[in-house]
Amino acid sequence: MTLRAADLDLVLIDVDGTLVDSVPDLAYCVDEMMRRLGLPERGEAAVRQWVGNGVERLVKRALTNSLDGEPEAALYERALAVFVELYAENTSKRSHLYPGVREGLDYLRRRGFRLGSVTNKAARFTLPLLRDLGVRDDFEIVVSGDTLPQKKPDPAPLLYAARELGAAPERSLLIGDSRSDVKAARAAGFRVVCVSYGYNHGEDIRDYHPDAVIDSLAELPRLLDSEAA
Repeated sequence: MTLRAADLDLVLIDVDGTLVDSVPDLAYCVDEMMRRLGLPERGEAAVRQWVGNGVERLVKRALTNSLDGEPEAALYERALAVFVELYAENTSKRSHLYPGVREGLDYLRRRGFRLGSVTNKAARFTLPLLRDLGVRDDFEIVVSGDTLPQKKPDPAPLLYAARELGAAPERSLLIGDSRSDVKAARAAGFRVVCVSYGYNHGEDIRDYHPDAVIDSLAELPRLLDSEAA
């Protein structure tokens, strides 16, 4: 599918793994949670394979040391409370924007797109993170993991953002990093571009056939508008 700036009105961007490398903070909180529970630390490399589906799933993965495990309910409730307390104090201390994010956002704003962010991270973590890293004001809307009952890969968050900003799905683009982003975009009737560096549980995002894959948001001018490159 050809991607052209002239065919788009709305661009939505995922947070973790697309805008922000949040793993350093998440890994710190996972390991500290495990220490407090008297359990083995998991380390940053493991956490990089587990993020992208919300805090609740991350805690379950840490406790079971697997992608799909289900821990004992009482242990999970204890662990989640510890993690949430830790992450509230460590949302942005170690996290950082990926290279090219600022340049990409500046291009999208100059080009006149409506801009929003759609993430599975809860609002109480998302909004401070975006503010602390200096990008909150780039977005007209932020749809967090608890804005609606549904999260990605359900298309509802994307369709909600499009309705709120008055954009047709067929003239909308999602920029993400994971199979959940591709599935959500396809179900919503959006076009989808993925970054090559994000969190996709160790899988190559190209295997999920987004419309394009880029190595940096700074490549957006070349991708969408050759005259701007």
